[in-house]
Amino acid sequence: MNTPTNLKYSEDHEWIRVEGDEAYVGITDFAQSQLGDIVFVDVTSVGETLAAHEVFGTIEAVKTVSDAFLPVGGEVLEFNDALEADPALVNTDPYGEGWMVKIRMTDPAELDALLSAEGYEALVNA
Repeated sequence: MNTPTNLKYSEDHEWIRVEGDEAYVGITDFAQSQLGDIVFVDVTSVGETLAAHEVFGTIEAVKTVSDAFLPVGGEVLEFNDALEADPALVNTDPYGEGWMVKIRMTDPAELDALLSAEGYEALVNA
């Protein structure tokens, strides 16, 4: 399992990469491996401000549909349009080209409640 150390992680299996007051969010390598082949990512929350742990979209795999949650509160600024044409990017590059949304955080202090890479690995290996 790939768990980059420059990211923060939620117990819901999302990651967040902070760039100033904005951040990119996606699902972890572990999450995509549990879901299987992803065939559709649906995000209808662009322009909305959501609280931490609120659903920002859904991920449809061959056998299941799963909600995707924001690890911290913020305004959803952008959906990764590349996922419309190739949702499998979440499987092949979950931390890079497979990011899902870009947000403007409402309270960067919420990052302190998230897991480090080491903490996340301990969670999924428990």
